[in-house]
Amino acid sequence: MSVAPLRKHPRLALATALLVAVASLAAWQRSDAVGQESEKAPNPAALEHANMLSQAFNHAAEVAMPSVVTIYSTTKAQAVSGARPKGGQNPFKGTPFEEFFEGRDLEQFGQQMPREGMGSGVIIDRSGIVLTNNHVIEGADKVIVHLADGRDFEAENIKTDKQTDLAVLQIKGAGTLPAATLGDSDKLKIGDWVMAIGNPFQLEQTVSAGIISGKGRDLPSRTRPVRTQFLQTDAAINPGNSGGPLVDLHGHVVGINTAIATNTGTYSGIGFAVPVNVAKWVTNQLINKGKVERAYLGVGIKPITPEMAQAFGARPGAGALVTQVHPNTPAAEAGFAAGDVITRFEGVDINGPAELQQLVERVNVGDKQSVEVLRDGKTLTLSVAPKPLPEDVIFASQGGPLSSQGIQRDQDVFEASELGLVVSDLSAEKAAEVGLQPNEGVLVTSISRNSPAFEKGLREGMVVLKVGKQDVKSVAEFKAALKDHSLAKGILLYVHARNGNDFVLLKE
Repeated sequence: MSVAPLRKHPRLALATALLVAVASLAAWQRSDAVGQESEKAPNPAALEHANMLSQAFNHAAEVAMPSVVTIYSTTKAQAVSGARPKGGQNPFKGTPFEEFFEGRDLEQFGQQMPREGMGSGVIIDRSGIVLTNNHVIEGADKVIVHLADGRDFEAENIKTDKQTDLAVLQIKGAGTLPAATLGDSDKLKIGDWVMAIGNPFQLEQTVSAGIISGKGRDLPSRTRPVRTQFLQTDAAINPGNSGGPLVDLHGHVVGINTAIATNTGTYSGIGFAVPVNVAKWVTNQLINKGKVERAYLGVGIKPITPEMAQAFGARPGAGALVTQVHPNTPAAEAGFAAGDVITRFEGVDINGPAELQQLVERVNVGDKQSVEVLRDGKTLTLSVAPKPLPEDVIFASQGGPLSSQGIQRDQDVFEASELGLVVSDLSAEKAAEVGLQPNEGVLVTSISRNSPAFEKGLREGMVVLKVGKQDVKSVAEFKAALKDHSLAKGILLYVHARNGNDFVLLKE
């Protein structure tokens, strides 16, 4: 069955159409009037809420900005190791600059131009103490602090902690300065409003706002251990923001902006800051001791996964599993054993290796600490006196320390922190790969890009054959040989690389 439309009388249809048109016009006029009225008079409650938030941001910026500084660093021109002589191989081969120098006489490129950097910082003491990132001033020959009032001062008494990427410096002769108030990062919650203040892209006193979008973030490093868990924020952080403060709505510093997650080098929605409570502890150590003295137990630890929890009778995520107890360490002396699950340290519940590490490293060295462990389904209480963390200790991926002091993995490993490199014994497999005999040298396994060794051309995969005139066939011999040399006087290394052997002089 088909349905046909109803037929209407022509006059009736016209009248109906006119009525509909008039009604539509009236409705449109009423709608437009309501729209105009709504534009003129927004919702009072919503407007008041927005104004209050704006005022909070205004207040926080006014409180914090006078203490934010710009930091300029300068590194003098240096001789570049490896510039080729006339007719030699292009040292830029394989880089984006290869085509620019192909076929040229590169003797003129044996000098590295001076380098300049820019970052941010925050005044934390009215006498002129400034907190910033280590990477902002690392390796600099001169550091200038530009105050919010326009004055410039050269920094003095620079002290750094690479493992948290923090540094403190001092300026003198500036009088009494506006110092920031340091807040409490432990009280921050996901979703709290924060503001990042600094000098991105050389735009001084720039403020960006966002929230705390994560806590306890780990940022692994290939060249050195990173001993803190970061705050994550979506407040825009860009190059130049490093070292500047992350502040709450009271204008109190809750973090030091340090890094961004990006594929382009600019802000991509996630930034990271060192929690201010970590910065407080590090700063106090640097000011009072000149370095950060960390305590350690001497155990390798890993998280408690559901599988591990079932096997060891523990709760998933609660505690830290001991994978190795290193000899001649506080943990060995206290009776720790592989397979122990550390559940409490000095009365504080442990919720993972990173939390345990941070608690341990901040206790007073030598003081007895009570530690609860779960062993074979039973809770035991051990007493341990943490010792100072040796400077040549590095940490494996599971968190355990490795050094030349009898602590081994597959082979001995040693971090020459002053040189910025890590070496290991040369295995038979690696020796064959590079064309050497086993134990003919020590293998460079990691190197910091901001180090004397890297600047002089050393790279991962090279093999150090001699220190001075002394052959080094093991990590132990390498470490012993370094004791007779210093960067101040110069350290001569004879190294093996893919393109042949060479002498490299490392000097301050």
